[in-house]
Amino acid sequence: MKKIIILLFISFAFSTNAQTFDITKYGAIGDAKTINTKAIQNTIDTCFKNGGGTVYVPTGIFMMGTINLKSNVNLYLESGAILRGSADINDYLSVNGVHYGMFFTENSENITISGSGNIDANGGVFFDATRTKKIEWGGVTGTRQKENFRKVVDGGIGDGPIVPKERPYQTIIFSNCKRVSIKDVFITQSTFWTILIADCDSVLIDGIRLWTNMLAPNADGIDITSGKNITISNCDVRTGDDAIIVVGYASHFEVPGFKDLRHSSENINIINCNLQSASSAIRIGYFDHNSVRNINISNCNITNSTRGIGIFLRDQGSLENINVSNVNIETKLRTGDWWGNGEPIHISAVRGKVKVAGTETEKLGVIKNVTFSNVNCKAENGILVYGSEESRLQNINFKNVTFDFVDSKLNDVAGGNIDLRGCLDEKQQLFQHDIPGIYGQYVDGLIIEDFKLTWTGTRMPYFTNGIEINNFNDVRITNFKGSGAPINKMAVPVLLENGTNADLVLDKKIIVKKINVKN
Repeated sequence: MKKIIILLFISFAFSTNAQTFDITKYGAIGDAKTINTKAIQNTIDTCFKNGGGTVYVPTGIFMMGTINLKSNVNLYLESGAILRGSADINDYLSVNGVHYGMFFTENSENITISGSGNIDANGGVFFDATRTKKIEWGGVTGTRQKENFRKVVDGGIGDGPIVPKERPYQTIIFSNCKRVSIKDVFITQSTFWTILIADCDSVLIDGIRLWTNMLAPNADGIDITSGKNITISNCDVRTGDDAIIVVGYASHFEVPGFKDLRHSSENINIINCNLQSASSAIRIGYFDHNSVRNINISNCNITNSTRGIGIFLRDQGSLENINVSNVNIETKLRTGDWWGNGEPIHISAVRGKVKVAGTETEKLGVIKNVTFSNVNCKAENGILVYGSEESRLQNINFKNVTFDFVDSKLNDVAGGNIDLRGCLDEKQQLFQHDIPGIYGQYVDGLIIEDFKLTWTGTRMPYFTNGIEINNFNDVRITNFKGSGAPINKMAVPVLLENGTNADLVLDKKIIVKKINVKN
């Protein structure tokens, strides 16, 4: 008994000796009116100067501009605590005319944001919710619907996106930091990207709820622009624009948190997450020099999204070793200027629009070693595997994938198109195209095993074949269960065109049409 009492006393002593710095002791007032930037920063600085500890945010609404976290500091938000971004753009740190968001931290380590409180970026005041953005980049002349593409037919603003005003940039930025944790907090109403991770090593984002206005453009969830050894787990992310991004970057981006370097991302795990997005639920690649490698995505649910998982190569960097397993994906068409057009899985490698001088003559990178296994899809557009003559896809695998291809009420204004925005060629940005269950081109080493495709109520004549692949080398299709679109009498289960080495192990009832295929 005496030993137990001594152990309890020691435990209590350690807990009471832990340094805690209450922001209200340094002048912060949680009245939803007072701007507390200086008081909160003073608390953080004092904690840092004393060797670190916990900066405590009690219940209340604490207004603020931009603050800097420091090494060995845990910013803890009590239940009922709200850190709310100021409605005045001038309360945020401005660098070269760009306003940072609520948190900017660089060159630090062992930093944590935790607790069950709320970080509220106050995004509602930085958007005009009565107007929607027009589609500009790439235009709509190449689409099936021309000027009616994605127009709202019932009046109102439809699916947005609403028009931004002058606004702060990323809500939370960590740049060149090590051992960063963001745990359990509720993050809402971002004005731009919510969390930016740039040049960081060893990051854990766990158990957070991150909800932005799903009508708000650029209101991404978690953006990893470069970093390594990063885990995103057990999160609920619902966003206008991409929910999670993993990319690399180059020197010409004038965005807070970016440096004049070219950095990649590697060793990234995204597990046990629920994701919703008005654009891509998970986007891998896109920026130039966007080398990304060793990505694992597992046990996630993607719903209410315009695009499920997108893998995009647009410049010199390569995207490789990407594994997606045990994932449910539901996607749909939307009105308005959102990137993506209802496809559950999108892989594309084409020359990009964003480039530095001389990019046109430099060789594109490649997408290689990508596997989707045990994936269930329900979507209003097909799976896209879109390589190009100058960047052929390599070693793409689909294993045990089910796909319920369903009709959409927006087919008349949005269906029958491919969205490759981010391309150099304006004609490839948005263009009409027949829609098979899986469409693939310019791919070397494609395996489709145990793929089940059903068509549910699909009524448009541009829905065509079950699987269509052209310009390929080494395609293997095993145990496909499905057909061409029932609405289209010319559709076949499998169409292969202009390729070599097609290995097919299929039921005798499966009709395969080959055009200029050599084995």
